[in-house]
Amino acid sequence: MSEPEAPALGGRLPVAIVVPGGEKAAISTLGWQSVYRSLAEEPGLAVERVFPDKLGLTDGDAPRTRESDSPLSSFPVLAWSMTFEEDFLILPRTLQAAGVPPLAAERPCLPLVMVGGPPAFLNPAPIAPFVDLFWVGEADDHFVPFFEKIRELVFDGADKETVLDAIKDLPGVYVPGKSKTPVKRTISGPPGTLCDPAFSCFISGRAAFRDTLLLEVNRGCPYACRFCAAGYIYRPPRHADMDELKRIVELADPPKVGLVGTALTDWPDLLPFLKWLHGKKKKFSLSSMRADGITEELLVYLRERGIRTVTLALEGASERLRRMMSKKLDPKDFLNAVRLCARYGVNHLKLYLIAGWPGETDEDYAELKEFLAEIIRIRSEEPGGRKKHFMRITIGVSSLVPKPFTPFQWAPMASEKELDSRMAQLRKIVKPFKGVKLHHDTPFQARLQGMLARGGEEMADFIQLAAEKGGWKKALKLWDGDPSEILDRERGEDEVFPWEVIDIGVKREYLYKEWLRSKEAKVTPGCSPKGCESCRLCGMESWL
Repeated sequence: MSEPEAPALGGRLPVAIVVPGGEKAAISTLGWQSVYRSLAEEPGLAVERVFPDKLGLTDGDAPRTRESDSPLSSFPVLAWSMTFEEDFLILPRTLQAAGVPPLAAERPCLPLVMVGGPPAFLNPAPIAPFVDLFWVGEADDHFVPFFEKIRELVFDGADKETVLDAIKDLPGVYVPGKSKTPVKRTISGPPGTLCDPAFSCFISGRAAFRDTLLLEVNRGCPYACRFCAAGYIYRPPRHADMDELKRIVELADPPKVGLVGTALTDWPDLLPFLKWLHGKKKKFSLSSMRADGITEELLVYLRERGIRTVTLALEGASERLRRMMSKKLDPKDFLNAVRLCARYGVNHLKLYLIAGWPGETDEDYAELKEFLAEIIRIRSEEPGGRKKHFMRITIGVSSLVPKPFTPFQWAPMASEKELDSRMAQLRKIVKPFKGVKLHHDTPFQARLQGMLARGGEEMADFIQLAAEKGGWKKALKLWDGDPSEILDRERGEDEVFPWEVIDIGVKREYLYKEWLRSKEAKVTPGCSPKGCESCRLCGMESWL
């Protein structure tokens, strides 16, 4: 494959931002849109978008960009934005469809294949053989200069190896086989304040959230639930400034605003901001809220503004399991939130649950049955229990996937048989309750996600088989690897993990202590509101 000539675009470097899963899904995610906005404003870059579908195609043909309908293979930089492990399959399929060799070792020349997004700093190993470099973390002050450096090298005629050697130890850059590891995760802005809240730059009727400006209110989460990767890989927790969010809304002037965050009700300006939105005649929606953050004032206001659905995360079936995960949720607060929803006309209450915890028992789910009965009793005492204002309840259940850089990275994952059995038990528990529905994930898919999240570079063979042979299930039959080695055993205290080529800033020793505390169902305090220097528990104070 010959080296492409420097593009004749008035000195601008062509960069294709590739977002897998199709346009509808892409426009409904935020991370890549922040990147697009930052890069598109740079005069030295010509940035275009590509939305390959599950087969790696756009409009049923070889992948091409939205802006100029140019073939993906004509771009010297292919910058992928990955959100989910299941999208790994689309990476080799898209490259193959574009006529670009999927494996980095088979690409001696440009293009550079780059990946950013959560998998890049959660565990880049499974796709590392396909990728020339990863951006590790958030798009901080080093991000745009990094692209300017690539532009300079490409226009000077540097070959691929020269480019990689020149950038391999820049902040935020992980070049497999070249960078000094572990590579430190980049963080945007100072602790405490979210200086660069992500927001939609494309508002579309074709998006999953139609005609909605998605707006990031906070990043990271102070509660430190032991299963939640976002609570660790996005530390320290930060809130956006209300004036900055107002500026964004006024600039975009959307019909509707969707607030996004891990802990919306922790934001002290939430209600004032919602009232400001209403004053500007903007509709709004909220992602899930913590039960202990739902006040009567907030819920009444939400109902007055037409919010009809509320989502609450219970997570664990029993109080013991919630202590195991360090959930920090008082059941009384949860039931009080249910009562407020039933009292003030919420007509759809969504509850979120996770199954498959290490050491969970039938007794934990017997407790859940009693708890659901209490929820139904509370509903019956309020208007939500009456036919005219009936509040239906949907319980969404997902299987626990022990993720890297969480205390559960040492945990085994429940088997497919165990998860199937637990889901059947949950269906049986829910069946007698009127107006309650249960939806759950597929244990096979959850176990697949576990393999892709926890595996090493050996997973690239499996991913390539899936890309070539028609999907994950066929690949499992052909792959000579052992899923049980990745999923079914508790890891040793000193075992080296494939994802430890990355340094997220949280000490391994802290995570292991939290794993031991989880076995004893002991709750650990979350992040201190006074900041990392005051807390000094997890190691972030010496890292920022």
